[in-house]
Amino acid sequence: MDFELGPAGETALRLMFTETPQPALTRMLLEIENQAKQRFGRTLTDSVVGYTTLTLFFSASALERDRTEAWLREQVEGMTLTDIADHEPPEADVVLPVLYHPSVAPDLEWLADDRNLGIDDVISLHSDTVYFAYATGFAPGFCYLGSLAKALRTPRLSTPRAAVPAGAVAIADAQTAVYPCESPGGWRLIGACPELLFDLNSKPPSRLAVGATVRFEPVSESDFRALGGVIP
Repeated sequence: MDFELGPAGETALRLMFTETPQPALTRMLLEIENQAKQRFGRTLTDSVVGYTTLTLFFSASALERDRTEAWLREQVEGMTLTDIADHEPPEADVVLPVLYHPSVAPDLEWLADDRNLGIDDVISLHSDTVYFAYATGFAPGFCYLGSLAKALRTPRLSTPRAAVPAGAVAIADAQTAVYPCESPGGWRLIGACPELLFDLNSKPPSRLAVGATVRFEPVSESDFRALGGVIP
């Protein structure tokens, strides 16, 4: 596998693969991240897994760059993607209830019309897929899930919305996600999830993590309300 390894600021190292993003690669990055936590202990202050990257952050006084780079190269060269189990489980790790309805999804009808589909077709295409969590970012608890059915892939809005409500289920390009808190956003909104996805009082605070598998379960308006959802 081709990869690059170099500095990411004064106290961090970034490992970057040229491979296409895929679950097996993410699982490899997670395995290297776990080994790094065991190897470096408290001197490793943080770590972030991206689609094809792993960034390791160290205490300024503890980073021995040459030795750490050599250790990382050794880990990578000792692995192949085929070594990493890439079989999807029969059931998703996380199942999230979703209300697919225009009252909470301003882009649902537009998407159906644009793709010459019925709303029920859009719902089936989105909820029948088991998604893989490739990365987190943008906002605490925001998790990038892929891959979206080809019939639903659509670009972001040309002008982002100033406020997207917490729980909004959205799509953009080949990805889908749930907004964990109210924020600006340019993804297309096709549903709403009543569950809290990020809570600082929980351990871990985020319901979704890189490497998880996720499925969306359609629910009725009454079930949505019973689960704590609010319909404007």
